[in-house]
Amino acid sequence: MEHEFTPTIVRVINQNFGDAGNDIYIASPLIQYINLKTVSASRGSKARSRFANLYAIYVLVEDYIKGNFHKKENYSEYEGTRFVDIFKRQRELPFGSKLQNHALNHRMNQEFRKFFPQVDSIPILRVVDTKRYWINEKLLRVTIGKKKYNLAETINEIINEYIKAKQYSFRNFIKTCEKLVEIGKKDTKEVTDFIEGLLAPNVDARIFEIVSYAILKYYYHDQTVYFGFDLENLEKSPLELYKTGRTNANDGGIDFVMRPLGRFFQVTESVDVRKYFLDIDMIERYPISFVIKSEESVERLSEMLRVGAERQYSVKAIIEKYMSCIEEIINIPILKERFLVAIKQGYLQGIINEIVLQSKVEFNL
Repeated sequence: MEHEFTPTIVRVINQNFGDAGNDIYIASPLIQYINLKTVSASRGSKARSRFANLYAIYVLVEDYIKGNFHKKENYSEYEGTRFVDIFKRQRELPFGSKLQNHALNHRMNQEFRKFFPQVDSIPILRVVDTKRYWINEKLLRVTIGKKKYNLAETINEIINEYIKAKQYSFRNFIKTCEKLVEIGKKDTKEVTDFIEGLLAPNVDARIFEIVSYAILKYYYHDQTVYFGFDLENLEKSPLELYKTGRTNANDGGIDFVMRPLGRFFQVTESVDVRKYFLDIDMIERYPISFVIKSEESVERLSEMLRVGAERQYSVKAIIEKYMSCIEEIINIPILKERFLVAIKQGYLQGIINEIVLQSKVEFNL
């Protein structure tokens, strides 16, 4: 597969190994895998970045280079790096502050096998009992003719180039948002079209969460409820939506919380029923609303969840308990409808300001 970032990959290989770039690319399944994971490099900030699996490779190759194993032959005797060290390191990398352990533990290997079933080796080796990790050195070495090449430094240079490309895209995204703040004072259509374009299945998960929050915050902004201990003393309270932290955080299934109703919202792009029920379990089966990055109808999404629940559980009472905890499903079409309602209420400027603010916080810009 060739895409706009592929020439950058070949260029980095050629810089390190002369004109052998194309041959090395063909001979290395690990570099081909990285090529597959960097397809969004030139597609702007809206495309999914897929850093988790790349960073799992990066931190282990970095540890390999630090040990100077790319220049000597005794990596097989290395005791391995500690999980806590590489987990901490991947979170220090750009866009990696909220990455979880899944890529290091199994997802990266699973996906690699899916793309390269003919390759016997898997990239990440680990001993569960000792929590020690290694990069599979077999995938770092290739032979072209009679010459052997170690690709460790090249692989991390390629990933660094991808990081730079994504940083550039996100900075441009912020600049565009800031420009639209001014345009929105004169021409609402351009701003409206831009924000609606961010509500799509292929949009970066963090941007989708930020835009969803900004829209829902102002959609509920003018809605009020009445609270009190008796009918003569009711207090009028506006609905206020709060973002609970950074995106992709391990927050127990709460991305937004609404006062004073105490409603919980979770943003997701998955239709895996196990994830929904895990979120519900983590908050003790408290009702939760799901904002789903999907254009499927609410009825279809609900049906998919029920079918998944029936597949997982055989007891009707358990199925109904979980399904009753899904307070509301908000899909992309509903978000767009609520966005238009918020615009009619005069909150377009507030929404774009909120997107700028939350994006700067999320991407450390």
